[in-house]
Amino acid sequence: MKIHEGKLQAKGYKIGLVVSRFNSFLTDKLVDGALDALKKLGADEADLSMYKVPGSFEAPLAVKTLAASGKVDGIVCLGALVRGETPHFDFLAAEVTKCLAQIMLEGPA
Repeated sequence: MKIHEGKLQAKGYKIGLVVSRFNSFLTDKLVDGALDALKKLGADEADLSMYKVPGSFEAPLAVKTLAASGKVDGIVCLGALVRGETPHFDFLAAEVTKCLAQIMLEGPA
């Protein structure tokens, strides 16, 4: 039996981070964690690019545009939705997740 398994490494890869500015008190910490993880996996800071969007709802379009550009080998998308007393969270979380999944499925393998 052959086992195919990816290796966790970022060395030599160009990575784009799409980050929501809304709830930056949370997304800034997510960015710090992502950058720390990428550096531990061998990423060179010169190969990292950050693209800030107004909120999580705008992230899928930025991800799709960045993926189509061919400028990066991988994309990390970071946003934070905070559940409140209205259904706003449910609508946004569902749509953003659905859109990102669709982009992933349509992208190059």
